[in-house]
Amino acid sequence: MATHSELRDFWERRLDGDWTESGVGYRALGRPFNTWMYRVREEVFLREVSRLEPGRASVLDVGSGTGFYVGLWARTGVGDITGCDMTDAAVRRLRGRFPDHRFVRQDAADLDAFDTDSFDAVSCVDVLFHITDDARYERAFGEFARVLRPGGSLVVSENCLQRPEQRGEHQVNRTLERIARTADRAGFDLVRRVPMLVLMNAQVDAPAPWRKAWGGLLRAATLTAPTGWLAGAALYPLERRLVRGLRESPTTELLVLRRR
Repeated sequence: MATHSELRDFWERRLDGDWTESGVGYRALGRPFNTWMYRVREEVFLREVSRLEPGRASVLDVGSGTGFYVGLWARTGVGDITGCDMTDAAVRRLRGRFPDHRFVRQDAADLDAFDTDSFDAVSCVDVLFHITDDARYERAFGEFARVLRPGGSLVVSENCLQRPEQRGEHQVNRTLERIARTADRAGFDLVRRVPMLVLMNAQVDAPAPWRKAWGGLLRAATLTAPTGWLAGAALYPLERRLVRGLRESPTTELLVLRRR
């Protein structure tokens, strides 16, 4: 398992070389497919955060990457948006892309640049399962609770396994029970858990035969940019229906929590 400094170096190199949806997404499937995938993510994120009635809220986006979710917060009418990322590569580019917002280099587990009770909402999408150190994972939830005002909302994505935990060098897929327990200890109540993707991502919570078969099919379909685009275009309308109709997903889910 990679150390924290090794993980930071990994993401520094990756985002410095590919500051696109594929750089922060499922890189093996290529940029054209990721572009379709992010259209689904966009719809789910906007639907759920709009229910929070963000209005004039002060928002912190943790692990901003390319700024995809910063842009979505702005579309909901939020004017006071702060972003942070663990890499200099992302922060440098984010400042140029969003000159009206503030960006600093901060890690999810060390948000010491921000005062206690300073935000109405915090988002952290596709970051937590890349924190491979369990102590830092728990510290991240503690930091989210510290910088949020009482009653504030936390919006995160996780894989929420109901099968045994899966650990790799750069990613840990934790169980729903573990995630819920960590959030509860930090002072959060789970409000909603909805599919963010269903078929357009690795089937981490599916039985091994399906997980391997579908993963192989996706990789084969996205070997070239044209076929990747066609595969994304074909799956997109089905994926939209699935994320709206299912209560759970075998892959990434969006969780909305409230600080007690």
